[in-house]
Amino acid sequence: MNDICLHVEVLQKRNSYCDAEELKSLVTNWIQTNSELDSIVKQLSERKDSYVVVDKQLPKQLTTNVDTINISLSRFTTANDDTPIQTSMATTGTYIVNYYFYQLNYESISSEDMECDEEQLPAAKHTILPSNEFHNLWESLVFSEHIKDYLLDFVLTSLIFADKGVDTKLINWNKVVLLHGPPGTGKTSLCRALAHKLSIRLRNKYKTSQLIEINSHSLFSKWFSESGKLVMKLFEKIKEYVELDDQLILVLIDEVESLAHTRQVSANGTEPSDAIRVVNALLTQLDGIKNYPNVVILTTSNVTNAIDLAFVDRADIKQYIGLPTVETIYDIYRSCIVELIKRSIVSCDESILSYNQLKCSEQLEAFGTTFAGNYKLLQIAEKSLSLSGRTLRKIPFLAIALFSGGRIPISFAQFLEYLSKAVTKQLEERSDLQ
Repeated sequence: MNDICLHVEVLQKRNSYCDAEELKSLVTNWIQTNSELDSIVKQLSERKDSYVVVDKQLPKQLTTNVDTINISLSRFTTANDDTPIQTSMATTGTYIVNYYFYQLNYESISSEDMECDEEQLPAAKHTILPSNEFHNLWESLVFSEHIKDYLLDFVLTSLIFADKGVDTKLINWNKVVLLHGPPGTGKTSLCRALAHKLSIRLRNKYKTSQLIEINSHSLFSKWFSESGKLVMKLFEKIKEYVELDDQLILVLIDEVESLAHTRQVSANGTEPSDAIRVVNALLTQLDGIKNYPNVVILTTSNVTNAIDLAFVDRADIKQYIGLPTVETIYDIYRSCIVELIKRSIVSCDESILSYNQLKCSEQLEAFGTTFAGNYKLLQIAEKSLSLSGRTLRKIPFLAIALFSGGRIPISFAQFLEYLSKAVTKQLEERSDLQ
């Protein structure tokens, strides 16, 4: 068993009708003869949740049929060949390579309605995966501590256990993920991105994958007296999809504290019976649906102390998603700047280094190379420490909208000045609100 496993995700063009085996042969040959593969592996090993997207310098036979090739490095040693999640394996030198071939679904996100008191309620949003709506979302999210790889490993392992029929009375797992932390830290986006990534990695195992998003706060707070019944009706509908074993069903419950509110607090309130019925209904439905091998429950919460402990206990992973670190902020800003340069909004002659590269830049300076702009960006990242990921993604836009005076393109140095001003303004506005 090899130490390095590469995951090669091949996005086939929308108008391509190339035979799957022919496309696999073309991509496999390109990987095996790629002289830059060692360099790619070295680059990926610097940070284990990183990736390389190849959309240029592909052979003509591939460019006709392939949009992009996404290459990432596995955090753990690959399982045996009979593992059900493996789509295609090949050994290239000292690497094991897993291939995943897919096309995006371009259908718009649909609404799942339920009837309550002769009124149709938008109970959930329904997305066929992999979806164009979530394309590149996984790659755009920046977290510390390899959170993305950690969650991906967990869900894949839980599905392997379920597929192998491991006795849950001996080894207990519920296929429930709880992401918690402050608002704006990317919890919901991470759940959507995880669902999208799973649909790609499990493309050969499941004919289709579907994401069902339940907005528990907006739905169940309005019709609270019927909430217990609505929970049961909604999960009965979900079971109709789950019973088709060639489909992977991913259920996202956003703001789960609205459904799983602690019963101890509810018992002291004005409507204890309704609140308790909602929690009981949710727990009962989760216990029933976990026996299906093709369903995963993804949940988020901003207020974990309001969640019933029985639900918390059912979550296999309780992952805290906190405010970004300096390293994460720097890389978020860097990804924004790369996009602005790509779109000719910012002009730049300086290489925009990653945080890890910048840490080693002193060695490069010894050879007469300077990275003044990168160091300025690092200072702005340190200044932005208390801001959420959602806010950080807005600041590059605000920097240009508020301070450029409509002049585009602008230089990298000038953009950094505007970026610093936008951060200062954001911090001042937040202080005024407090």
